[in-house]
Amino acid sequence: MTDDRTSFSLFAEPWWLDAVAPGAWEDVRVEQNGTVIARLPFVRTRRMGLVTLGGAPLTKQLGPWVRPSEAKYTNALSAEHEAMGELIERLPTHDRFRQGFAPEVTNWLPFAWAGFDASVAYTYRLTDLSDLDAVWSGLRENIRREIRKAERQVEVVEDLGLDRFLAAAAQTFERQGLESRLPTEAFRRVEDAASSRDARRILFAVDDAKRIHGALYLIWDDRVAYYLAGGGDPQLRKSGAMSLLMWRAIQQAAGVSAVFDFEGSMLRPVERFFRGFGARQTSFLVAERLGRRSRLLRGARYLLDGIRPSPTKRADRA
Repeated sequence: MTDDRTSFSLFAEPWWLDAVAPGAWEDVRVEQNGTVIARLPFVRTRRMGLVTLGGAPLTKQLGPWVRPSEAKYTNALSAEHEAMGELIERLPTHDRFRQGFAPEVTNWLPFAWAGFDASVAYTYRLTDLSDLDAVWSGLRENIRREIRKAERQVEVVEDLGLDRFLAAAAQTFERQGLESRLPTEAFRRVEDAASSRDARRILFAVDDAKRIHGALYLIWDDRVAYYLAGGGDPQLRKSGAMSLLMWRAIQQAAGVSAVFDFEGSMLRPVERFFRGFGARQTSFLVAERLGRRSRLLRGARYLLDGIRPSPTKRADRA
């Protein structure tokens, strides 16, 4: 069966982009004999007169897609170079480009040749969900203890509603002294689109007193299932509910996808938690290119930061 998708993940699919960036996303394409052979979606924004081509809310990774080829490797790579080069040339005029690319994008050369810079970010993935006993054995012992402890205290239930999920997730940000970063309206559109496709589960850990210890949002296609977001009551953290919810999400994912993606984090405590599930560290590229005006603006900001007194010095004078 021919796969007619033009993306490496659900995050670059039109239905997803329509949900997270309605009317705001675009793409450039390369076609051959009426067939799309390469595609690069982006969201165009304007701020202070500067145009940025970037990602979308709730969307950590986009980047280029090139149709896989069965040609000899050297020929396939040459064709990929050419297709990526055409995508870059077809991008609209912009002052800044910044996107995380899907982990499947490993050929960086056409972007380097076009003046893009790259940094590396990480996610964690379980790449074989076919044997859940093996996955369980790969969990760190403290994670298995947390799961067993939570099973004695809470029950995992589904679909208590998006509002209750968002409230639970917001508590995690509040505990960290941050405002919630979850784009609520985009999340509601994702919920409508994903639920109509049977492509998501919302899991809650609830105790006998009906208190919600934690909640988790899982989304998938047949290639990869993603932990999209989650959180819980900081007063009930010791129950181990989030470990149990993650394990239940992995079990759910095994029935619909080949891979489980923890959707990454560069925060040390979060990274340590994800790594505890035996997942493989998986790198992906973050691409950026600045035009002249953006470089000047960034230089001016660096200069201002250098001459402004630090908050500590200001406090000392107060």
